[in-house]
Amino acid sequence: MTNTSANNKRIAKNTLLLYVRMLFMMAVSLYTSRVVLNALGVEDFGIYNVVGGVVAMFSMLSGSLSAAITRFITYELGTGNRDNLKKIFSSSVTIQVGLAALVILLAEAVGVWFLNVKMNIPDARMTAANWVFQFSILTFAVNLISVPYNASIIAHERMSAFAYISILEAIGKLVIAFLIVISPMDKLIFYAILMCTVALIVRFTYGAYCKRHFEECTYHFIFDKDLLKRMFGFAGWNFIGAASVVLRDQGGNVVINLFCGPAVNAARGIAFQVNNAINGFVTNFMMALNPQITKSYAAGDCEYMMTLIFQGARLSFYMLLLLSLPVLVNTHYILGLWLKIVPDHAVLFVQLVLVFAMSESISNPLITAMLATGKIRNYQLVVGGLQMMNLPISYLLLRMGMFPEVVIVVAISISQCCLAARLLMLRKMIGLTVRKYLKKVYINVLIVTVIASIFPYLLADYMKETFLYFILLSLIALVCTGITIYYIGCNKAERQFVRNKIHTIINKIK
Repeated sequence: MTNTSANNKRIAKNTLLLYVRMLFMMAVSLYTSRVVLNALGVEDFGIYNVVGGVVAMFSMLSGSLSAAITRFITYELGTGNRDNLKKIFSSSVTIQVGLAALVILLAEAVGVWFLNVKMNIPDARMTAANWVFQFSILTFAVNLISVPYNASIIAHERMSAFAYISILEAIGKLVIAFLIVISPMDKLIFYAILMCTVALIVRFTYGAYCKRHFEECTYHFIFDKDLLKRMFGFAGWNFIGAASVVLRDQGGNVVINLFCGPAVNAARGIAFQVNNAINGFVTNFMMALNPQITKSYAAGDCEYMMTLIFQGARLSFYMLLLLSLPVLVNTHYILGLWLKIVPDHAVLFVQLVLVFAMSESISNPLITAMLATGKIRNYQLVVGGLQMMNLPISYLLLRMGMFPEVVIVVAISISQCCLAARLLMLRKMIGLTVRKYLKKVYINVLIVTVIASIFPYLLADYMKETFLYFILLSLIALVCTGITIYYIGCNKAERQFVRNKIHTIINKIK
């Protein structure tokens, strides 16, 4: 019981540290997005997003191995085997360096051809797009090699270091926003160079920290055939899931470019900037929670793991709802206030992307539990296969003349199908009770969402788009969501916990 309490306190502390980091990064991200969009213009901003997306499509090769590295390092920490931990780290670095070389070769051979022959980019900006592509490849390769170091920090639950280094990255991007305005050369090319420079600085900072604090993070070339076989076996099946996510997100972006052009890519890029700022809160919470789910499975504490899965799913959704509802009812005004230039389609893109993020949030703890088992073949074949349908369905609908936002509508629909598949498969894999999950999580969050949204949406129809009404409507949305979560979303024990925390804060103030 004491151990569980200590784990819960660690999760809370790590989440708090990551939230401080997220608040800073969100402010920087929203500001820099505005500056960069205005400095580059809608067309160049869209080109940077879609060209970077082409490079990111090669992450289907790396995403599966990255998940394998994180899982193996965290699992070994849970078992306490330090010798294996050192082997896993060194093997991971070797794998990522080799993979970075492979990605560079493929990107140069296939990506350059696709960019110059198939992409919908104005001829006058093709040279700049090629420079962006080259620096995006280098940035991507640098981030690949950083994966084992990032995984070690998260597995050791040193979230303060992760937060500080991420803040350093945010400061770098803030500096970029100022420098791009006074660029001595083509602004799009200059932006790509600066982003690559920040990635290099962050990579070396992660490496220096890990070498100093974790004994396993000193690289030695190790060729352990059995270990590599297990890691590649895990990664091989996880490749299906990683590839499906990349094809859904970046493939969808490329398809939008083919049918609608870079201006619509800019609208989608703005939507994902908003999503990243809001969804980052949930990402940070799961970053603090994931190691505990994996370690509890490794230690055989399935009861605690189930508790984390159910509470994690609900809390993830509630965090997103609390932050998303004020944006959903004020989207048009917020974009006009934030950006001097609001691309067409941006409003609906933002709203749909936030709905998609909420749809995905309740699946995150399920995915972590699945990865913890290491038995992922059948799971990836079914769930990854379903997610693979995003790209062909989106392509067909856009070819039929549908509106560009249909790509996100398809993603939301398939997300719900994937959730159903996850529940059915995890019932056998870890003994998850589907009926209990539907009652305690799915129906719970659905009821909370409907009740919390009614009053703000009714008021939104009668309010004018002024700053005063924006503040008022946002506060009403926050209050409605908070009250609904407290009385309907939380159980008796959770409400008591909230009351105790409020009383503690009040007593400290007195």
